[in-house]
Amino acid sequence: MGKESFSEDWDIRVVRSGRRSVALQIDGDLRLTVRAPYRMSDREIRNFLEEKSSWIEKNMRRMERRQAELRVEPSELLTVEQLRTLAKEAAEYIPGRVAFYASQAGVSYGRITIRNQRSRWGSCSSRGNLNFNCLLMLTPPEIIDYVVVHELCHRREMNHSPLFWREVERILPDYKARRKWLKENGEKIMRRMAGG
Repeated sequence: MGKESFSEDWDIRVVRSGRRSVALQIDGDLRLTVRAPYRMSDREIRNFLEEKSSWIEKNMRRMERRQAELRVEPSELLTVEQLRTLAKEAAEYIPGRVAFYASQAGVSYGRITIRNQRSRWGSCSSRGNLNFNCLLMLTPPEIIDYVVVHELCHRREMNHSPLFWREVERILPDYKARRKWLKENGEKIMRRMAGG
């Protein structure tokens, strides 16, 4: 796969491959990636970018707004002591929610571990051991319950198939709203970890 730099008003990266069509992608760092076929010339790429300039501008502005929303002030960063407190609270609270929903889901589980992670809210191993992020304690109780149910449903389906989501919905009929909240707010919470 060939990579070339391409100079325009935006930070642009051109990636050529054996694909048949051209595609645009704006990354979190506001870099524009153009995925183009090998046969497409620089001039054709330039023309394509000019045609799509209003779309690019609109989406660059939207991405800039999103980045500003996610920016964490130094005062919002969690200290080691605060993380320890959250982990202690999670260790006291989450096992009770796991026990409650495990009976509803009709599943067993192994060890419960509380961690502070930068990218995951929870996980379930093939042995049934469950991990939960202590940062869940910064979310509303219904979001904690959603993550607990999500991981317990992996005891039935170790995937995200329609069967898995039907199981989640059976226990939490409004799971989509809870998942949406986590998608919209979770990244900002994760960024409160120092260096996150």
